[in-house]
Amino acid sequence: MQIRLDQLAAQLQKGLRPLYTLWGDEPLLAQEAADAIRAASRAAGHTERQVHTVSGANFNWSGLIGAAQAMSLFADRQLIEIRIPSGKPGKDGSEALQRYCETLSDDVITLVHLPRLDRQQQQSAWFAALDAAGLAIRIDPIERKALPQWIAQRLAAQSQRVQGGEPGQQTLAFFADRVEGNLLAAHQEIQKLALLYPAGELSFEQVEAAVLNVARYDVFKLGEAVLAGQVDRALRMLDGLQAEGEAAVLVHWTLAEDIRALKRVRDAIAAGRPLPMALREARVWGVKERLFERAVPLFTDNALAQLLHAAQVCDGLVKGLKHPDWPQDPWEGLKRLVLMTVQWTAAAPGAGRGRTAAPRLALGTP
Repeated sequence: MQIRLDQLAAQLQKGLRPLYTLWGDEPLLAQEAADAIRAASRAAGHTERQVHTVSGANFNWSGLIGAAQAMSLFADRQLIEIRIPSGKPGKDGSEALQRYCETLSDDVITLVHLPRLDRQQQQSAWFAALDAAGLAIRIDPIERKALPQWIAQRLAAQSQRVQGGEPGQQTLAFFADRVEGNLLAAHQEIQKLALLYPAGELSFEQVEAAVLNVARYDVFKLGEAVLAGQVDRALRMLDGLQAEGEAAVLVHWTLAEDIRALKRVRDAIAAGRPLPMALREARVWGVKERLFERAVPLFTDNALAQLLHAAQVCDGLVKGLKHPDWPQDPWEGLKRLVLMTVQWTAAAPGAGRGRTAAPRLALGTP
């Protein structure tokens, strides 16, 4: 059975399940969820712990099944953790996991660690067996718009809070900007505030003085910011990716792929397909699906044609080729491509918090 992460504590209070599956790519939340399951298991007498990491095709699956069925020499009950970093157990592993789920006992609690899974992996027989045998908890990253509230909740847990009203919201927004994309660092910065200041209200000056700029940016989040029309955030993320040493080629590929997808979706709609079908055919899923629904109507055919040409020029820049009408620095070229795209996605009301007007760059008249 699949549950939300915020439901795990209540489920553990009701009693232990024989199997828990944690899947997702947010290390802090996954670690906290695993710690909660381990603590509940120890309290219930599962004092012996085994950890099995699946690495490569030569993993001993039969040995894992045997370990789960063997009684411990030192304790009546065990906690067995199975870590599959790739999220791909293979054919033998798939069959073994299904057999494993059929032989669960009350003497063993099993905790399975998985990364983020794609749609095909979620529909696989082995994942369905894990889901049916216990609880599957999806570990999603905290989205930027939810980050201030998450920070506020963590502060409240250590008896601290920001000012009320708009000043407090500005403080939380400042905090979120400094830790975006790095939830573990955000957790550490929140703990630091508890060490530096007593319980009670925190001022903006106190937060500003204590919180480091520890943001880590995801190249795919940059694409989401561009599609959402968040000009300031997109430029800040681009600077952050450059400072972190991200490859300009990967950043360009992400931006260009979104532009190509916008063109494919718009062409499909022009050919008579409904928007949901056009998005599926263009392989646009999840968060991007909602952003595309908003962004596609904002573009003209002429704008997309010129953006495709600009992406082609930028492709040459990041590979060392020069263009007389573009900056020689590939990162400056990427910034221009971002601005050329976001000037359209920022055109609609409510395009994003902190939005500023994007300059018109070399697109001409649509």
